[in-house]
Amino acid sequence: MGVASSDKAVVALMGLAAAIFIIYRIYVWLQSSPRSFIRDRVPLNKMIQPHPSIRLLEDAGYEVVGGKLKIPLAFQVDGAPMYSRLFIDYVAVKDEERFYLVILSRPRKELEFTGSGLRDTLLPYLLIYPDCSGVLYVDTVNSRLHVIEFGRDDGESG
Repeated sequence: MGVASSDKAVVALMGLAAAIFIIYRIYVWLQSSPRSFIRDRVPLNKMIQPHPSIRLLEDAGYEVVGGKLKIPLAFQVDGAPMYSRLFIDYVAVKDEERFYLVILSRPRKELEFTGSGLRDTLLPYLLIYPDCSGVLYVDTVNSRLHVIEFGRDDGESG
Protein backbone atom coordinates (compact mmCIF):
# COMPACT_ATOMS: atom_id res chain seq x y z
CA MET A 1 0.00 0.00 0.00
CA GLY A 2 1.53 3.30 -1.10
CA VAL A 3 1.73 6.61 0.69
CA ALA A 4 -0.63 9.30 -0.59
CA SER A 5 0.91 12.37 -2.18
CA SER A 6 -0.68 14.61 0.47
CA ASP A 7 1.12 12.59 3.15
CA LYS A 8 4.41 13.06 1.29
CA ALA A 9 3.80 16.81 1.17
CA VAL A 10 3.12 16.97 4.92
CA VAL A 11 6.30 14.99 5.69
CA ALA A 12 8.30 17.23 3.33
CA LEU A 13 6.94 20.38 5.02
CA MET A 14 7.76 18.96 8.46
CA GLY A 15 11.29 18.16 7.28
CA LEU A 16 11.70 21.66 5.85
CA ALA A 17 10.43 23.23 9.08
CA ALA A 18 12.88 21.11 11.12
CA ALA A 19 15.77 22.12 8.84
CA ILE A 20 14.88 25.82 9.13
CA PHE A 21 14.64 25.51 12.91
CA ILE A 22 18.05 23.82 13.15
CA ILE A 23 19.69 26.44 10.93
CA TYR A 24 18.10 29.21 13.00
CA ARG A 25 19.35 27.67 16.27
CA ILE A 26 22.88 27.37 14.87
CA TYR A 27 22.71 31.03 13.81
CA VAL A 28 21.58 32.09 17.31
CA TRP A 29 24.35 30.00 18.87
CA LEU A 30 26.98 31.59 16.64
CA GLN A 31 25.70 35.07 17.48
CA SER A 32 26.18 34.39 21.18
CA SER A 33 29.89 33.72 20.71
CA PRO A 34 32.36 36.07 22.43
CA ARG A 35 33.18 37.73 19.10
CA SER A 36 29.55 38.81 18.64
CA PHE A 37 29.40 39.86 22.30
CA ILE A 38 32.20 42.31 21.60
CA ARG A 39 30.47 43.49 18.44
CA ASP A 40 27.29 44.16 20.44
CA ARG A 41 29.03 45.90 23.35
CA VAL A 42 31.83 47.84 21.67
CA PRO A 43 31.40 49.50 18.30
CA LEU A 44 34.33 48.01 16.39
CA ASN A 45 36.14 50.09 13.81
CA LYS A 46 37.23 47.59 11.15
CA MET A 47 39.88 50.00 9.87
CA ILE A 48 42.99 49.13 11.87
CA GLN A 49 45.85 51.56 11.32
CA PRO A 50 49.27 49.88 11.25
CA HIS A 51 51.46 50.65 14.25
CA PRO A 52 54.44 48.90 15.89
CA SER A 53 52.31 48.33 18.99
CA ILE A 54 50.17 45.83 17.07
CA ARG A 55 53.17 43.52 16.80
CA LEU A 56 53.79 43.93 20.54
CA LEU A 57 50.16 42.98 21.27
CA GLU A 58 50.28 39.97 18.95
CA ASP A 59 53.54 38.76 20.50
CA ALA A 60 51.82 38.88 23.89
CA GLY A 61 48.97 36.67 22.60
CA TYR A 62 46.35 39.30 21.80
CA GLU A 63 44.46 39.69 18.55
CA VAL A 64 43.63 43.24 17.49
CA VAL A 65 40.02 43.21 16.25
CA GLY A 66 39.20 46.91 16.12
CA GLY A 67 40.85 50.22 15.31
CA LYS A 68 40.65 53.72 16.78
CA LEU A 69 37.38 54.71 18.43
CA LYS A 70 36.29 58.20 19.36
CA ILE A 71 33.68 58.29 22.11
CA PRO A 72 31.88 61.64 22.17
CA LEU A 73 30.81 62.91 25.59
CA ALA A 74 28.36 65.73 26.31
CA PHE A 75 27.77 67.48 29.61
CA GLN A 76 25.39 70.14 30.85
CA VAL A 77 26.99 72.54 33.35
CA ASP A 78 24.56 75.08 34.72
CA GLY A 79 22.55 74.72 31.53
CA ALA A 80 25.52 75.29 29.22
CA PRO A 81 26.59 72.39 27.00
CA MET A 82 30.19 71.16 27.16
CA TYR A 83 31.74 68.50 24.99
CA SER A 84 34.71 66.19 25.18
CA ARG A 85 35.92 62.88 23.79
CA LEU A 86 37.58 59.70 24.94
CA PHE A 87 39.83 57.78 22.60
CA ILE A 88 40.49 54.06 22.37
CA ASP A 89 43.36 53.20 20.06
CA TYR A 90 42.50 49.53 19.50
CA VAL A 91 40.26 46.74 20.77
CA ALA A 92 42.02 43.44 21.39
CA VAL A 93 40.86 39.93 22.24
CA LYS A 94 42.64 37.19 24.14
CA ASP A 95 41.53 33.56 24.22
CA GLU A 96 38.36 34.39 22.20
CA GLU A 97 36.55 35.34 25.40
CA ARG A 98 38.23 38.34 27.00
CA PHE A 99 38.36 41.72 25.33
CA TYR A 100 40.54 44.65 26.23
CA LEU A 101 40.59 48.30 25.33
CA VAL A 102 44.04 49.34 24.07
CA ILE A 103 45.45 52.77 24.87
CA LEU A 104 48.79 53.92 23.49
CA SER A 105 51.00 56.18 25.59
CA ARG A 106 51.21 59.80 24.61
CA PRO A 107 54.12 62.11 25.37
CA ARG A 108 51.91 64.92 26.70
CA LYS A 109 49.63 62.63 28.68
CA GLU A 110 51.59 60.06 30.67
CA LEU A 111 49.68 57.50 32.70
CA GLU A 112 50.48 57.75 36.39
CA PHE A 113 50.87 54.26 37.83
CA THR A 114 49.29 54.95 41.19
CA GLY A 115 45.86 53.94 42.43
CA SER A 116 44.46 57.43 42.04
CA GLY A 117 46.22 57.99 38.70
CA LEU A 118 44.79 54.78 37.26
CA ARG A 119 41.37 55.61 38.66
CA ASP A 120 41.31 59.11 37.23
CA THR A 121 42.47 58.00 33.79
CA LEU A 122 40.76 54.62 33.36
CA LEU A 123 37.50 54.89 35.31
CA PRO A 124 35.61 56.41 32.36
CA TYR A 125 36.47 53.35 30.25
CA LEU A 126 35.20 51.00 32.98
CA LEU A 127 31.96 52.95 33.26
CA ILE A 128 31.35 53.01 29.51
CA TYR A 129 32.37 49.36 28.92
CA PRO A 130 31.88 47.50 32.23
CA ASP A 131 32.08 44.09 30.53
CA CYS A 132 35.62 44.57 29.22
CA SER A 133 38.38 42.63 30.95
CA GLY A 134 40.59 45.67 31.31
CA VAL A 135 42.91 48.03 29.50
CA LEU A 136 46.12 47.23 27.69
CA TYR A 137 48.35 50.27 28.07
CA VAL A 138 51.16 50.28 25.52
CA ASP A 139 54.23 52.29 26.49
CA THR A 140 55.28 53.21 22.94
CA VAL A 141 58.61 54.73 24.03
CA ASN A 142 59.88 51.60 25.84
CA SER A 143 57.85 49.05 23.79
CA ARG A 144 56.28 47.70 26.96
CA LEU A 145 52.77 46.35 27.50
CA HIS A 146 50.95 46.89 30.78
CA VAL A 147 47.87 44.74 31.43
CA ILE A 148 45.51 46.64 33.71
CA GLU A 149 42.50 44.62 34.85
CA PHE A 150 39.64 46.20 36.70
CA GLY A 151 38.57 45.14 40.15
CA ARG A 152 36.81 46.50 43.17
CA ASP A 153 38.33 46.88 46.60
CA ASP A 154 36.13 45.19 49.15
CA GLY A 155 37.62 47.31 51.97
CA GLU A 156 39.40 44.30 53.46
CA SER A 157 42.78 44.84 51.83
CA GLY A 158 45.61 46.85 53.40
